Amino acid sequence: MTERQEYKVLQTYDDFELREYLPCVIAEVKVSAEYSTATSRAFSPLFNYISKGNKSSQAIAMTAPVIAVQKAENSEPENWYVSFVMPSGSRFGRLPHPNDSQVKLRELDTETCVAKSFRGRATYELSRKITESLRASAAKANIALSDETRICRFDPPFKPGFLQYNEIVIPAYLDTI
Repeated sequence: MTERQEYKVLQTYDDFELREYLPCVIAEVKVSAEYSTATSRAFSPLFNYISKGNKSSQAIAMTAPVIAVQKAENSEPENWYVSFVMPSGSRFGRLPHPNDSQVKLRELDTETCVAKSFRGRATYELSRKITESLRASAAKANIALSDETRICRFDPPFKPGFLQYNEIVIPAYLDTI
């Protein structure tokens, strides 16, 4: 079974969870494209990195989820940051440096987030609807959220869409919880 990003459930609400994500390292690629093509364009450099496309001869285990975050920057509104979470216990200074300059390693600290799972192909439109629902539910629970939304996909694209498991994860502000 594929290792998943580690978290603890802090509280369960009617339609979402409040989670504490443990520190981790991600390998990330920035892609300027529409969501429908951004993840597939980022996948190859990320997969090459974990399967010996680094300065080490050792492969890095595939984990889940594959995370996509949209960030509007300057005149480029369609910037997506697509990342793989490195296996638990990975440390920034101990991971091999990527051979591909597109791949950047980044350390994430402990984070409190809200999360809502859903089934189906994680299209931009479906992800947007789930995000709106999650943001509304968190607001009702008086949980303030960041502007960042993570579309987290757990299954390969060749798996039938109706069987795919996904989550929307949004960082929350601790002082409001």
